[in-house]
Amino acid sequence: MLRRPKPSDSEADLLREQEQFLTSGVASAVSVVRRPDKRRGEAGGEGGEHNGEDEGRQRDVVTIEDLPDQLPSLTPAPAKKSRFKASRVTFEGEDPEERLDKHDTHISAVLSRIVERDTSSTAVSLPAFTGMAFPKVLHRSETSSQVPLSSVGGRKSIFARQIAAQRLKEGKTPLHCAPEAARTPETSMDTDQCEAADNQPAAFSGPRLVSGQGLEGSESSEETMRIHRENQAKIQGMSQSEILEEQKKLLCQLDPRLVEFVRSRKAQSVPSSASPSKHPQGERSKESFPLENVSRESEPSGAAMLFEKPQEIEMEEGDEEEQEEELPAPPAVKEEDLPVKPQKEWVHMNKLEPEKLEWMRDLPAPRRKGTKKAMQARFDFAGTLIPPTEDLPTHLGLHHHGEEPERAGYSLQELFLLSRSQVIQQRSLALSTLANILSKARAGEYLSVLKGSVMSTLLDAGLLFLLRFALDDGVEGVMSAAVHALKALLVCGDDEECLDCTFSWFRGMASFPLLPSAQEEEEEEDEGLPECMKETAKEKEDRKSDHDVARQDVVKGLLKMKLLPRLRYILEVVRPSPRVVQDVLEILTRIARHSSSSATQVLDCPRLMEMVLSEFLPTSWTPSSSPLPQSVYGLPLASAMKLLRVLATSGRHACAQAVKLSWGEGSSLLSAERRAHGYGQACKLYIDLYPGLAKALQSVHRVLASSDPPVQPLQLQRIQALLSLLTQVTHTAGCHQELQAGMVSSQGEECPPPPPVSWSHVSGLQASLLGHLKSFVKSLDNPVQKESSLAVIPAYLAYLEAYYHQLSRQNCFKPVETLQDLELLTSEVLLPLLSHHVVQGLIKNLKSSSVVCNVQSSPLGPEITPTLPGLACSGWRDRPGLVVPSSPFPLLTSLGLLLETITGIHKGLCCKFTSLLLSEPVIGYLRCCSQATPTLSHTRAWLLRHEHHLLYLLLRLAHRLVPIEPLVAKHASMYHQVALVLLPWLLPGSEFLAHELLSTIIFNKDFISEGHSGGPEAVELGELKLREETHHHTSPSLQTVGALLREACVQLPSIRGCFLTHLAHLEPAVMTSRDALLGRNPWIKSHLLPELTGPTVPSDWPFPPTHQPVWREDALKVILPVAKLARLSCVFLCSSDLFLERPVQKLTWGLFRLLTRRSRLDSLDLNIPPPGLASFQDLYSALLTQYEAVSFGDRLFGCWVLLPLQRRYSVTMRLAVFGEHVGILRSLGVTLEQLSVPIERFTSPPEDSLPLLRLYFRSLVTGTLKPRWCPVLYVVALSHVNSFIFSQDAAAQEVEAARHSMLRKIYYLTDEVLRNHLLLFRLPQQHSEFGFDTYEQLPPIREKRLESVLRLHDGGSDKGD
Repeated sequence: MLRRPKPSDSEADLLREQEQFLTSGVASAVSVVRRPDKRRGEAGGEGGEHNGEDEGRQRDVVTIEDLPDQLPSLTPAPAKKSRFKASRVTFEGEDPEERLDKHDTHISAVLSRIVERDTSSTAVSLPAFTGMAFPKVLHRSETSSQVPLSSVGGRKSIFARQIAAQRLKEGKTPLHCAPEAARTPETSMDTDQCEAADNQPAAFSGPRLVSGQGLEGSESSEETMRIHRENQAKIQGMSQSEILEEQKKLLCQLDPRLVEFVRSRKAQSVPSSASPSKHPQGERSKESFPLENVSRESEPSGAAMLFEKPQEIEMEEGDEEEQEEELPAPPAVKEEDLPVKPQKEWVHMNKLEPEKLEWMRDLPAPRRKGTKKAMQARFDFAGTLIPPTEDLPTHLGLHHHGEEPERAGYSLQELFLLSRSQVIQQRSLALSTLANILSKARAGEYLSVLKGSVMSTLLDAGLLFLLRFALDDGVEGVMSAAVHALKALLVCGDDEECLDCTFSWFRGMASFPLLPSAQEEEEEEDEGLPECMKETAKEKEDRKSDHDVARQDVVKGLLKMKLLPRLRYILEVVRPSPRVVQDVLEILTRIARHSSSSATQVLDCPRLMEMVLSEFLPTSWTPSSSPLPQSVYGLPLASAMKLLRVLATSGRHACAQAVKLSWGEGSSLLSAERRAHGYGQACKLYIDLYPGLAKALQSVHRVLASSDPPVQPLQLQRIQALLSLLTQVTHTAGCHQELQAGMVSSQGEECPPPPPVSWSHVSGLQASLLGHLKSFVKSLDNPVQKESSLAVIPAYLAYLEAYYHQLSRQNCFKPVETLQDLELLTSEVLLPLLSHHVVQGLIKNLKSSSVVCNVQSSPLGPEITPTLPGLACSGWRDRPGLVVPSSPFPLLTSLGLLLETITGIHKGLCCKFTSLLLSEPVIGYLRCCSQATPTLSHTRAWLLRHEHHLLYLLLRLAHRLVPIEPLVAKHASMYHQVALVLLPWLLPGSEFLAHELLSTIIFNKDFISEGHSGGPEAVELGELKLREETHHHTSPSLQTVGALLREACVQLPSIRGCFLTHLAHLEPAVMTSRDALLGRNPWIKSHLLPELTGPTVPSDWPFPPTHQPVWREDALKVILPVAKLARLSCVFLCSSDLFLERPVQKLTWGLFRLLTRRSRLDSLDLNIPPPGLASFQDLYSALLTQYEAVSFGDRLFGCWVLLPLQRRYSVTMRLAVFGEHVGILRSLGVTLEQLSVPIERFTSPPEDSLPLLRLYFRSLVTGTLKPRWCPVLYVVALSHVNSFIFSQDAAAQEVEAARHSMLRKIYYLTDEVLRNHLLLFRLPQQHSEFGFDTYEQLPPIREKRLESVLRLHDGGSDKGD
């Protein structure tokens, strides 16, 4: 059935509906009638018949006196195209002027004769006489005297209907109403039909389908009515069951499109004003329209249909099996159902239109449970997802939307629409709702109930541009809502809290830039151009559109859209509420964390930082009496201080610029926070503010003295900030002497100047801080102060480490006194602290708090988008982790750092901390770490970095204890395993730790206990046992793996030197990392770590040293076997003769035997592409080319070429050998004894590639493949060809023809040896002469097969393959 166009249809929908209408052949609903033009004298339908006397009647004629006789010349006009021009007959000699005069009648033809209309037959009606002076004015409300529309004849104005009513009162025919006899048959038929439908039974109504248009003659209408009456008489003579049965037969026989056409014609014939009130007998109505009832029953209910938007987030499907019940269609609206009854005086209310009153109905019931259909996600104003089955009241304001009106809440599309509304309240409400949705999405509340990512969907839909436009809104409420939504998008409060908690940790001020990890590759548009013509990175960035930049990086996109000047305008001019100010400062902090360039843009934005410093970090202020002031302008804000701290972290230059901006603006707290970044800048302020620092230390003492109330969080933060400041100042002062000496000996070379702070300025603080530490250790016994003491003890230990580390480098260093102080420190503070039951309880949480050990068991994290990375710390207080108060990592890291320093000064103190390494929680934690495989991402990197510090410090303590403590030496292999797995985990910024692990532990023979405890001998015995089991003998000239291991253990120092030499390209990064880790503040350029692009050292770095694949196999489990094979293949590709050298031959043979053990072969999958390559087939093709060029038949290279030819691997590599590189078969002389791979892996299962089998057969028959040239592949080809020609399996005709052809050719071979090998081949046998066994004579089944093939082709011609 053809449907009517809807307002929502697009142009493509209208064209498609037009095409469907034209192809269906249905008659048009309207007919075009050409009306006669009376001005041209054309006769009309009604005026065509006139009497002769009327024609001869003289009429008045008006003439125009001044009208000239000659027609004026016409102004030339542009030529017009006429479709009638082609049909006109013109002559060549005809004068154009005459032709123009003939066709152009000019205006005189119209104005010369104005003829009066004939009114002789028109009755004159005089107005009715009344007693009033003037006629009564017609009012619109007076409709009682109006004539009905049916008598007027169509839609008429109220005035025309009033005149018609007046004429009817006078007993006259209304004007413009044709007499009944003058109506056409079609008009009268339609009128009768309508009247019959309203007042008479259906039997006397006219036909709806038969119009009689095809009948000729004047009696077509009578014939049509006769047919109609005959049909009605037949229907009345049938029972209801017979009618339904005939109806079903018709529906089955007729075209469905024809049925739809009939229904549409019937629907058109029923007047729209026919309401259910006119047919109170519902049953009778059903019987009258059975066809319509069937169609209604077959159609699904409208309430069960769902309108699904592709751009909307959809809810997850239900698991229940029951389907949603279809709701019955609601009854039509009746007049008595209306809340307000229409009055007859109301204009156009005399006709009830149910479809326009549907909006007044009650909302349908919500969706039932058990549905499996996806639905639009709808949210309330708080951002909470509303279940589709929840029935909320309408007064909550959640039903003001068009789609799915029965469901409460708003979809994302509707919120976007409301955010651009003209109504201010709607814009503010939509933006606030989007902010709440973003906050909950970042917390991961929608991951388990919604399909797809809410954040990604919003960003793809253009949320960034929507918020940026809303920031420019002139209404402060809308602008504030946009700022809040932008803060919800960019900032995660839990992430910032975690970073604040770790700021006082070791290297806690350093952080990774929050750059997107998945950057799209740039288009190589300037490829091939000279360097001078290529665009720079900045030029390419400037050429991109805002959308392209925002699609790759949200923060960059905002900066490109001039966000910073707008935020400055909001702070400076608008001066918004405290909440908006706080949001703006947090947005600026998140932008500064993005990268050093973003932080520089924040600093360089005109008047932005000046505004922040002057208004939110004033030098003096009046405290507000209210806890929630109406304005925060002129008051200090902690978020402004944090913004400066993050900006200073981005680099030395940014820190100096921030100091310059705030010079004379800041307080002592500002200077302390600034100095905590450890660049050694503004050191004079430390000297000037030393009295204030002394008072702050005294306040700490007063806090400790009052033991009853617990320390407040704000007091803890001040203590941690003060200790961080003193730690960094101590490091800076410790470099003064070195820089002073360097300046003297530099001789003009560039050298940082010595800081104003010297060692004498900081040496007097150690005693006071040590006393504080002892007090906090004692307060661990107090349950009230236990948590606060554990929070500040790590900061004190970090300060002591800095003090003793720098003390040992000073000229005033006194070894004897220092050793005594360290012994007292150990006995009075460190050992009691380590043995305290509270600390022991923390150590038991080591494994549960670890990020490395709990990769798989981690809960569902928050929602992170690639273009807007975060730390995924939402809900960190509710689950175990590194940052929670029950975590031992901050305490153990600071303790390990201090132990690394004091045991380096006093070697005898190492043994006193043996219990730490031998404790069960630590051993279990290290053993778990040695088996873990953590993933690398922004969400884990910032925590993994702190855990790597603890692992490194534990290994450093083990490095000191393994040579002197037998109990610790028993676990040397475990420590070595941890060092091996830790090295490829280390992140950018930890290059110095990697260098130390390679230098001290990984190649240390003390940690490779197998090297001096019978390890090589055990490997040799294992090889002998393997040979006895597999009957495999190796060439006597080749050394065993055990001998190679023994030699490698002796050569460990040279191997270590080789590795360090090949990692020399990391030397600048190692030096930068060393300066940061050792506290060399004057040399530090930035506390912003390098971009997180991957680990410092590649994961396959330890391959190929042979001792690790044998004794530390678990350390290499993260490396795919195909990656190991690919890396070792480079031995043959990197040079033309490297693989021929004797030492390389020995080591590579050993590694090849390790790779080809049975367990290793099963895990070697060459279908997986190695890292950095598209496929292994590409690498193998290069190997074949290299073998042909430079191998000289080398057996080791030959084994490498044969390994990928096993039957389980891709046939492409075997086709390459026997097709493109068939020449290598002449020199691939590896024997079955030299190949440590069982021959069955090459011959089983039988080959099923017909092209390869033909290549096998051709190489054998042509003599390209011979047993003395290529023994292994000769056996392989024989086995597969023999299995193919004698196979009894059903196959395609082509395969069967190839079998017959090969078998016949083998039978007629003149080479008897090859013929016998092909026919009598039995099984591969490694120790036989040719490498396989043969039958003495052809088995009966094979002989029968051969005879049948020969008999089948006897007398025929051999057409070949």
